[in-house]
Amino acid sequence: MMINQNLPQKLLSYRILAALFSISFLFACTAARQQQGRAGVQAPPPPVLIGYVHGNRVVLDGAKVPAEQLTHINYAFANIAAGEIIEGSPEDAANLKMLNGLKRRNPELKILVSVGGWSWSGGFSDAVLDESARERFANSAIALLQRHQLDGIDLDWEYPGQIGAGNTFRPEDQQNFTLALKRIREKLDALGEGQQRYLLTIATGANQLYLDHTEMDKAQAYLDYINIMTYDFHGGWQPKTGHHANLHFSIHDDNPQPIAVAEAVGQHIAAGIPVEKLVVGVPFYGRWWAGVNPANHGLYQPADGPTGAFPYHLLVDSLIDKNGYQRHWDSIALAPYLWNEASKTFITYEDTISFGHKVLYMQEKGLAGLMFWEYKQDDGSLVDFLHRSLNAATDKKSEKPDK
Repeated sequence: MMINQNLPQKLLSYRILAALFSISFLFACTAARQQQGRAGVQAPPPPVLIGYVHGNRVVLDGAKVPAEQLTHINYAFANIAAGEIIEGSPEDAANLKMLNGLKRRNPELKILVSVGGWSWSGGFSDAVLDESARERFANSAIALLQRHQLDGIDLDWEYPGQIGAGNTFRPEDQQNFTLALKRIREKLDALGEGQQRYLLTIATGANQLYLDHTEMDKAQAYLDYINIMTYDFHGGWQPKTGHHANLHFSIHDDNPQPIAVAEAVGQHIAAGIPVEKLVVGVPFYGRWWAGVNPANHGLYQPADGPTGAFPYHLLVDSLIDKNGYQRHWDSIALAPYLWNEASKTFITYEDTISFGHKVLYMQEKGLAGLMFWEYKQDDGSLVDFLHRSLNAATDKKSEKPDK
C-alpha cells in the first residue's frame, strides 16, 4: 500500500483501518463460500446490488456508471400526469438508451425506471383511484417499458395514505395501491408470455406508519423486490442531530420511538413480506447540522444553525479527519459520524465499515441484497466495496467488521 506522507495522521489511520477491514472481511467471506461449497450446501441466489441513478435534467456519462458492479439500475424519476406515467425529463430517452447500452459491459444488468419519488408522488392517489384509472395507469407503465426497452418498473410512492410533500392522499390508497400493483403485474406477465420475467419493484418507507397504510402481505405477491429506504432517519428538518442510517438503536437516542435499519427490516418481515424479497437501502451521502450543542461530540444534541447534505466524495476529499472534523464511531448503533468542535458542526454519514456490518446483517437475515441512493455521490469506493463484499459469500460466520 502506498502511503501519502501529506495526509493527516488521523486520516491515514482511518484509511488504513478501512483497507485492513476490507481485506479481512472479503478474505473471511471467500473462505466461507469455499467451505460451503465443500460441504455440498446449495448456495442462495446471488445478492442484488440495485443502484439508483438520478438523471433529471442531466445527460449521464455512461463511462462513469459502474455497470459491471451492479445487478439493477433504477433510473429516477418518471412522473405522473393525468393519471399516466410519463417521462420526467427531456434527457430521459437519451439516458435510458445509454443505460441499456451498458448491457454490452454487463449482459445480466437490468434497467428499470422508478416512478414518483419525494417530489413527484402527487399523482399516485388519483391514478389508482378506481378500476378504470388503474387500467390506464397500468397501460402507461407498459407503454413506458416498451418505449424504452426496459426490464421493469419501480414505483416510489411517497406515500400511500399519507400526505408526503403536500400530496393528494386517501384512506383507500391502502387497497388501491395493491390493486394497481396486481394489474401492472398481470400486464407485465402477459407481455413476457412466459419467456421473460419483467420486474415490478417498489421503494418503501422505513417505518411502521408506512406499513400501516399499505397491504404488504398482499402486495408482495406481485413484487420482485421491496427496496426499504433505510436512510434519512434524521436530517435538517429536525431540531436535533442523529444517525441517519444506523443499523441498530443508539444508546444516546432518547426518542421514545427510535428508528434503525434492523427495526425497519423486522417491521417489514412482520408485515408479511418474505425475507428473500427485501432489499436494504444505504445512502451515499451524509447530513449535517451547525450550531450544535457540543455534548457527546454533537450526537443526538439540539442544533439551531444551518443544515444540509454532503455527497460521500466530498466527505472523503475534505471532511473525514480533515479541516477540524474528527471521525467518531457509535459501537452500539454501528455508525460513524463527524464532529467539528470549532464550528459546532455534526455530520451523520456511512462508510465501508458501517456498510460491512450491513452486509453481514443482510446475509444473516437472508435478505435479497442492498440498494443505494445515489451513484453520482460516491467516489467509487462505496459501490466497489458493496460489489465485492456482497459477492464474496453469504456465510453467517464471516468475521465481523471493526470500527
